[in-house]
Parts: sequence; C-alpha cells; structure tokens
Amino acid sequence: MTKPYVVMTDSACDMPTALEKSSGVHILNFGITVDGQAFTEREDFTFDEYYEILRNCQGIPTTAHITQPRFVQAFEAHAAAGVKQLLYVSINAGGSATHSAALMAKQQFLQENPACGMEIFIVDSHTYSMAYGWFVAAAAEKLAAGTPMEEVVAWLQDTFARVEIILGAYSLRFMKKSGRISAAAAFAGELLGLRPIISLNDGQSVVQQKVRGDKDVLPALLQHAATHRTAPAPYLVGGTDDDKMRALCALCTEAFGAPPSATFQLGAAVATNTGPDAIAIVYLGEERAR
Repeated sequence: MTKPYVVMTDSACDMPTALEKSSGVHILNFGITVDGQAFTEREDFTFDEYYEILRNCQGIPTTAHITQPRFVQAFEAHAAAGVKQLLYVSINAGGSATHSAALMAKQQFLQENPACGMEIFIVDSHTYSMAYGWFVAAAAEKLAAGTPMEEVVAWLQDTFARVEIILGAYSLRFMKKSGRISAAAAFAGELLGLRPIISLNDGQSVVQQKVRGDKDVLPALLQHAATHRTAPAPYLVGGTDDDKMRALCALCTEAFGAPPSATFQLGAAVATNTGPDAIAIVYLGEERAR
C-alpha cells in the first residue's frame, strides 16, 4: 500500500544508512568532482573512503547542486505512485542552489500537473549534516504516527531556528583552501599548533576560539555546547575518527547526564571545508530570529 506522504532530503544530511532505511526517507545524492573525476555521494564511496580522497587530492572538491529537472523527475515519480503530500528538507539555502532548484521544480511540476492532487512542502534547514538529517528522520516518524503535515513543517521550522553545531578541526590546511580562514592565519596557526573551534549556525561559520594542541579540542567543544545547549534537548556527536568520537561521547555523557541520541560521520559537505580530521556536537540552543 502506498503511503499518503513521502519525505525527501539530500545527501548533505549525512544520515547513516541504517537510519535512512528505517525512516524511509528518500535521499537525493549530490555529485562531487575531485581533481577532475566525478563521483556520486553515498554511491561511489563510503564516508571513510571520502576522507582518504580528501587526504590525497590536489585541489578542493566541488559539489554540483541538485538540479530542477532532477527534482521534477522525483516529484513525478512520487505522484505516479499515489503520494498525496511530499515534504522536502534541503541543505542550507545560503550555501547551495539546491533549495531554489527545488522551489522552481515545485512551480514547474504543479503547472504541468494541475490535477495531480499532490501537495509539495519545501523547508530550508538553514544548516548542514545531521543537524538536519536527524530531524528529517524524526519528521518522517511523526508523519508515520499520524501527525498532520502542517504541524510537522512548523515543528521543523522551529527546530531549525534552534539547532547549532560546534566543530573542531585538527588541521587548517582545508580551511585555508576553502577560504574559511585566511592563508596568513592558517600559516600562523599551523606553526603555533592552534586548532579552531567553530560555530556553524544558520550556515554562518564563526571561529569562537583557538586552542593550542589536539588535547584541548574536545574540552573546548564540550564547554561551548554546555554553555549554549538548552537541556534536556537531544544532542548528537559527529566526526571523522571513531576514537575521538568515543572520547567526546564519554565527556558529553558525564557532563550532560545522558549519552548522545546518535553518532554520525561527517559527510562531504562539511568535511570538504573542514578537512578529513574534524569532530562536532549538534545540539539545540535558544531560538534565533529569522
């Protein structure tokens, strides 16, 4: 029996495969070009394989946004399957043309199929990685439990006005290449052994502090999250290294009195800019004005 609704997102959500399957979320994958070679995220490499690609590539990988025709094709397929309500949650609109492509595809699809009867809801996550992937899966769970689509959309918008990421990068090389920090600052930072602690809210990256040496990265992340987190809201731990994630989970569990709701690997959208050696906490803070 066809579900009356479907939930879609894109591969920058970094949703673990097991969660993708259990939630039934339809993920559209980004194309990525590395040193002239084309790949499709989540199809041509695992997270760990992508970290190795980053360590060995000469230039900064580029991501091609999901195009209007791809969205129209997806909308047509779901409408043909009998879907009555479609929810798509996008990567931060300020960092990708994907969101605007989805909006244009919605307009085109409805113009070309005025009698199809399928409603399309498009939500800008204003963020990256599992800072929206986790909540997209939760939205699918709410819909499965019978929550009306309009309530789920309102819940997502409220959540994305509160979700925050605090991230630590163990190398400045990729941040220098991507322009996140200046070349001069990167050079000085490498010489001094500095590690940036970066907040990523509403798509804006801000260096909150720089700590000296690897050992101070996890405590600094924990301190920032503890100061800004709204307890007892859920939190997540993500990264590119299992040992570092386990250590951060242990620190957070002791400090917050509960383990993270989930752990995840950072995908291409984040790792391309931070490098293959990074770790983060996702949590809910105070509501921000749009």
